[in-house]
Amino acid sequence: MGKESSAAVFLPRLRLHDGKLIKDRRYHLRTYPNCFVAKELTDWLIDHKEAPDRETGIRLMQKLMDHYIIHHVCDEHSDYKDAKLLYRFRKDDGTFPLNKDVKVFVRGQSLYEKLVGAEGSILKVREENSVKYQRTFLGCEMVDWLVQEGEAESRKEAVELGQALLEHGIIQHVSNRHHFFDGDLLYQFWINFRRRRRLTELLNENSSRTLSESPDSPFCLRKLNPDPGNTSFLSVQPNKEIKIVSAVRRSSITSLAGNSNPYFSVTPTLVFPPVAECNPKSVLKRPVTNEELLSPGAPYVKKTLTIVGDAVGWGFVVRGGRPCHIQAVDPGGPAAAAGMKVCQFVFSVNGMYVLHLDYQTISSLIMTGPRTLVMEVMEAVE
Repeated sequence: MGKESSAAVFLPRLRLHDGKLIKDRRYHLRTYPNCFVAKELTDWLIDHKEAPDRETGIRLMQKLMDHYIIHHVCDEHSDYKDAKLLYRFRKDDGTFPLNKDVKVFVRGQSLYEKLVGAEGSILKVREENSVKYQRTFLGCEMVDWLVQEGEAESRKEAVELGQALLEHGIIQHVSNRHHFFDGDLLYQFWINFRRRRRLTELLNENSSRTLSESPDSPFCLRKLNPDPGNTSFLSVQPNKEIKIVSAVRRSSITSLAGNSNPYFSVTPTLVFPPVAECNPKSVLKRPVTNEELLSPGAPYVKKTLTIVGDAVGWGFVVRGGRPCHIQAVDPGGPAAAAGMKVCQFVFSVNGMYVLHLDYQTISSLIMTGPRTLVMEVMEAVE
C-alpha cells in the first residue's frame, strides 16, 4: 500500500470513532471493544460519499483486510462480508503490524502536523530555478528544528531521520537530485498529510503502474538472435545457466502505443504479457542498505555510465529496492560496453537520485527516458 493511500486509511478511522460507529459492542454475552458492524460501515461509506455503491464499499474494505488494516474480531472470516458481523481496525487492538515503513510514515505525519501548527514554521513556499514549491525547507533548517524540538538528540541523528523520511518518499529534494543533507539544499514534504483523501484512492493506486509484476523487465533484456521474427531475449547471470524468456520488443510496444519514435517519451499504459520466471534469486551475496552505501569510508566507489540503447534496449536487468542493484547484464549489449556489471547499485538515473526507489519505478524512469541513458552506480571495491 502506497504512502498516500496509507494516509487515506488513518483519517477515516478517526472519523468513525468521532461518529460513534466504532464503539464497544456486546454479542453473545461478550463485549468486543472498539469495533464496528460491517453493514453499518458500508452504509456510512455510501452516505459520506466514500463509495458510490455497496459493491465498491465492499471492495474497499476487503482491500483494508488484505493489507492487515482491519480484521474480524474473532478472525473467523478472512473476507469482508456486508452483514451484521463485527470487525475492528488493528490499530485499535494493538495487532497492527508496525514495521519500519509504517513507523517512518507515522513519524513523518507527526512531524508534519507539528511543523504546520508551529508559529513561524520553517515550511514555506519557495522558488528555485523559476519554479515554486510548496511545503519546503532547507536541510539545515530541518536539522536545527529537530534538535531544538527534542525530536533528535544530535545533528547526526537528525540527518539520519531526514534520510529515512526521504527514502520512504515522505520528503524529497525539490528536483529529486540529492539525498538529505545538513546544508542549504531545498527539500519539501512530498505528502500533504492534510489533503482530504478518499478511500477509493486505494482501488486506483496500482492503475498507474506501467510495468509487469513479472520477475523480468522485457525492455532491458536483449534479443538472442537477430532474426526479425524471433522474440526471445537473453538474460545473463554469473555462474547460472542461461535461460530464455519470451518477451515483447520495446519497439513493438511503441508501435502498439501509436508512437513512431522507438524511444517514446510518454508513459505506456499497456500491460506486458506474462513471461517465464528468470533469475528469481538475487545475485547479491547479502542485503545491503542505503545507510551502508552512504556511510563515510564505505568500500564503494561511484561510477558514471553513459549507455546508448539500440533497437531492443540497453541490455541489463534491475532488481531489488532501496537500493536497487544490477541483476543481469548482456555481455554483448550496450550496458556491458559502458562498464556495467552485476551487483552494482543504482545511485541515479539521468540525474535523478533513485536510491530510495524500487526497481519497478526505476525501470519506468529508464523506459520512458531518452535513448542515451546516464546512470550513476556504486560498485564494491575489491
